[in-house]
Amino acid sequence: MPFSSVPARLTLLALFSATAFYCLYKARRLRHLKLSLHPNSNRGKILFISQTGTSKALANRLHQLLAAKDLAFDIVDTKDYEPEDLPKETIVLVVVSTWEDGKPPPTAKFFATWLAESAKDFRVGSLLLSKCKFAVFGVGSRAYGATFNAVARDFSKQMRALGAMEMLPLWEGDIDRGDVDEVFDLWCTKVVNFLKVRILENGGVLDSSVSGECNTPSAEESEGDSEGESDMESEIVDLEDIAGKGPSRKSVPAEETNGKVNGKREMVTPVIRANLEKQGYKIIGSHSGVKICRWTKSQLRGRGGCYKHSFYGIESHRCMEATPSLACANKCVFCWRHHTNPVGKSWQWKMDDPIEIVNTAIDLHTNMIKQMKGVPGVTSERLTEGLSPQHCALSLVGEPIMYPEINALVDELHKRRISTFLVTNAQFPEKIKLLKPVTQLYVSVDAATKDTLKAIDRPLFGDFWERFIESLIALREKQQRTVYRLTLVKGWNTDDVDAYFKLFSIGKPDFVEIKGVTYCGSSATSKLTMENVPWHADVKAFSEALSLKSQGEYEVACEHAHSCCVLLAKTDKFKIDGQWYTWIDYGKFHDLVASGRTFDSRDYMAATPSWAVYGAEEGGFDPGQSRYRKERHHKSKR
Repeated sequence: MPFSSVPARLTLLALFSATAFYCLYKARRLRHLKLSLHPNSNRGKILFISQTGTSKALANRLHQLLAAKDLAFDIVDTKDYEPEDLPKETIVLVVVSTWEDGKPPPTAKFFATWLAESAKDFRVGSLLLSKCKFAVFGVGSRAYGATFNAVARDFSKQMRALGAMEMLPLWEGDIDRGDVDEVFDLWCTKVVNFLKVRILENGGVLDSSVSGECNTPSAEESEGDSEGESDMESEIVDLEDIAGKGPSRKSVPAEETNGKVNGKREMVTPVIRANLEKQGYKIIGSHSGVKICRWTKSQLRGRGGCYKHSFYGIESHRCMEATPSLACANKCVFCWRHHTNPVGKSWQWKMDDPIEIVNTAIDLHTNMIKQMKGVPGVTSERLTEGLSPQHCALSLVGEPIMYPEINALVDELHKRRISTFLVTNAQFPEKIKLLKPVTQLYVSVDAATKDTLKAIDRPLFGDFWERFIESLIALREKQQRTVYRLTLVKGWNTDDVDAYFKLFSIGKPDFVEIKGVTYCGSSATSKLTMENVPWHADVKAFSEALSLKSQGEYEVACEHAHSCCVLLAKTDKFKIDGQWYTWIDYGKFHDLVASGRTFDSRDYMAATPSWAVYGAEEGGFDPGQSRYRKERHHKSKR
């Protein structure tokens, strides 16, 4: 039949019409998929509540994901959101953090109060949010016990009470475990799959008429989850980006119950372990760690030691930095690990043998020392010395004194004639009282008032101030060398000279180390910048003011300009005939420990060299070392 015949033309016209209709239908359906969630101004909302920035960062990630899937949402901080607009919303996705005492951050107080009061007010009614569907992801710390993710749980309950339909059950992230990023990604996948499936099922529209079977995942969701989990397992996230995140209860393995595996809780999760190792940490067993310090490398190369070399005479190239507990009871704003380590108020994990910890720590440390062979400046003599550690700084990260067998571990180090410099965060006074003599015992005094300490250390304990004061009292009873460690954070704790001095009479420390905070980069959990880092001149001025306040009881004894660190020492103990004795006779210390006799800090002190004394031309730099100035690309002997 000729193509120009009437039947052929009609057939072709019908084909074109059908194709055009189908294309128009698909285009309109795609347009519905993009826009029908949020017709006109009623777009879906991503609300976040964040204090340190973690929840905000997660909400931004969700926003970008939804945009990539052609799902248009607005992202809003609850402090800028009018809660009276909630009844107008169709879809609300909430990412919320829980702050102190199970409360929302102060910026979200108005929103949280409105929601709580509305849910309880019978005049509002249970249909106020009947047109709204929602999902909540909570970010909190299980270490806070009953208040874990309390705000997220309250929001979920209150939204339901007001008639909103929960798209997915509440998902919760525990910031102390290490894989909140992965868990959040899984939650996002479920949200996206739910939205797309429900929109397609309803012809491109998602409204209140859609079935409420929100808690049953579809086949598409299951497939998406499987792929997401596979991708997440293979991805290693940089430690500094984890921000101390943890899994939701939905992702807990079947064999794990209440955070315990086979009846014993693991302090270091696989994700934390992988990322700590990526950062150069060597994990020992299930809760300990060791890492080579940059000052160890520096003195191995003959380029100078750390402030403890200047103040106390340690050999930095023979010093091992370790901890028997990666967990801590604080979340300090200047934490150099950005809270990637676990937190807790008591020991609740599997416990490793102290001798095994020491043996493994030394093996791992010496292996790292061996890797310095052939590095420019490393002599065979210093390398051989470095392979035999003589000092152990129990201050790597976390709270060493939490480890139940800390005394046995200290004994083991002393048997090997390895000195011990132990740092505690002043939240476990009973542990301090029970601690056997160590070479030098530090207490971190990060603030001088209750309010400032709470703001800087962000402690888990509700009675943190009482514990802090009791720790200082316990320190006073110690016979061996004791130290207050002050970390100055400009704009936070540098104006409290009078208040700090009042603390001196409580603990009566032998020494007070005053150091400018080290800037470790911004993170979701810390917003410190270089503006918060004091100059060495600032630290010196603060130290001199404290010394003056003490009316001669403490004098400025030493400094280490490179570390922006100054040492105050008790004058009547450590200044004899005008000569400072802040250094340590380590051989004598070990002999005293082995003897079993009672001894005090005067029994093992040694003279401080002139180059380490405050005001010396060297600024605390050992003239026997070579100083390298990178910016000028030359070296000079000092």
